[in-house]
Amino acid sequence: MNKWMKPVGSVLIAGALLVGGAGVSGMGLTSTAYADQDVQRNIVNVVGKGEISVKPDIAYLSIGVDTQADTAQSAQKANAEKIQKITDTLKNTWKIADKDIQSVSFYVQPNYTYNDKDGQKVKGYTAHHTLQVSYRDLSKIGKLLDDASNAGANNIDNVSFSVENRDQYEEQVIQKAMANADLKAGAIAKAAKRQLGLVLVVSQGDVSNPVIYTAAKMEAMSAADSNNSTAVAPGEVKVSTQLSVQYELK
Repeated sequence: MNKWMKPVGSVLIAGALLVGGAGVSGMGLTSTAYADQDVQRNIVNVVGKGEISVKPDIAYLSIGVDTQADTAQSAQKANAEKIQKITDTLKNTWKIADKDIQSVSFYVQPNYTYNDKDGQKVKGYTAHHTLQVSYRDLSKIGKLLDDASNAGANNIDNVSFSVENRDQYEEQVIQKAMANADLKAGAIAKAAKRQLGLVLVVSQGDVSNPVIYTAAKMEAMSAADSNNSTAVAPGEVKVSTQLSVQYELK
């Protein structure tokens, strides 16, 4: 038995060998199993969570055009002209780079009518094209949406705010998550009349993408009707992570 009572890392390795070798010979491994079980009685596992609120520094705008016409070709052509006008506005007026303008959806589909006499029939076609636009001057988003609407956009679904470089906040949220894990594990150890020992294992998971959504479609339409600039408030976004931490119990 004594030869197995090594530091915790060695016992865990011996336990792993038990799993791999038991199906082969099953000989001479009883003491290892007991040692591993003893280690399992002297650990505590917790999940620590860390979260901070930060100001977003980039917005992703969904700007689209829906065009209806009698034929698929005419719908697609009219839609392409409107998208080109919007794209020109974004590039020339707003100086948005090509890399920040991306087509995310495009289709042309038939529209149907139905009645008992004639059944289902095609009645015209709808062409749809949506651009995702990345923009970093958040104070001017409302005016940009107004210009896009004036250029022909009639489908502005949402505006999502985020942070472009999440890594700059990584250390902060990890420290918060670790402090939260220490707090939880310490409380468990105290309740069990034990003391915390070394941290044995740490793994990171459930890293959130700091994004919030603002429904800008209705705001943009109402603003256009009232000749007022669209108001879009970025607010704050949350950056979070969680750590699974295993501690030794003394």
